[in-house]
Amino acid sequence: MDWKLEGSAQKTESRVLQEHEITLDDPGDDGVSESFQLLQIDVGCDHWEQETLPTGSAAWCSKNVQRKQRHWEKIVAAKKSKRKQEKERRKANRVENSGIYPQHSKRFLRSLIKERLLEAKHSGPRLCIDLSMTNHMSKKELSRLAGQIRRLYGSNKKADRPFWIYLTGFTTDSPLYEECLRMNDGFSSYLLDRTEEDCFSLFPLETLVYLTPDSDHALENVDLNKVYILGGLVDESIQKKVTFQKAQEHSVKTARLPIQEYMVKCQNGKNYHSEILTINQVFDILSTYFETQNWPEALKKGVSSRKGYVLRNSVE
Repeated sequence: MDWKLEGSAQKTESRVLQEHEITLDDPGDDGVSESFQLLQIDVGCDHWEQETLPTGSAAWCSKNVQRKQRHWEKIVAAKKSKRKQEKERRKANRVENSGIYPQHSKRFLRSLIKERLLEAKHSGPRLCIDLSMTNHMSKKELSRLAGQIRRLYGSNKKADRPFWIYLTGFTTDSPLYEECLRMNDGFSSYLLDRTEEDCFSLFPLETLVYLTPDSDHALENVDLNKVYILGGLVDESIQKKVTFQKAQEHSVKTARLPIQEYMVKCQNGKNYHSEILTINQVFDILSTYFETQNWPEALKKGVSSRKGYVLRNSVE
């Protein structure tokens, strides 16, 4: 790079000498030649400066790239370190709990889950998701409902005493079915019952209990002889008493979760209090109660503080 600069400088100097010689040979000019000479000198200098610019620009770009590269390397190194620490922590937990919780293969665990679910089909509590109200739901609402079904099924698989799940009023040509296939991996192999039949025609009416926040009766227990219904409805316009009115039309008993009996309203910035929960939140409460027979513990798991309710004991 230096020899190019030297060559350029030599060319500039030679032009200057030549121009100076022309000026001496022609002293009769009226100063125009002198101005022209000076203009030639300026052009030569500008040309020389342009030749030197790429070197500085390249150096500046390389420094900027290097700085970004160092920053990225720090981020990658931090992530690797965090993953390594998490891996070591899990390994330590496995060693510590190896005597208490024996490790099993994934195949064994899948087999165990399948066995529990099939046992629930014959002798466990039954939960029906009423999907007959999805015709007027938007795509966004259908997507949210499909996500809630996925989370509900995931919680049921983890439960020691799972429920047997029914998806009623559920057709394979519906937009909800397509959304469930799109959002939920392995949805077609879920261990549950899908049927186009309505829940009111599938079971004897005296065995049905429709869970709705508009009911006057608080749920006291989970009865194995009953079939509990959750309305598969995500309604951003918040139409009130939709599920309650549907249950009344079919002369079916209704019940609400005992939130008012075990929880109290707490102050919050928006003064917001709601007993309306997603179907997976309601299921988490039912599942926890069925295993623990403890309503405060069950409600604490399903009702977040964002709903504006806290347990009475925590306030006292």
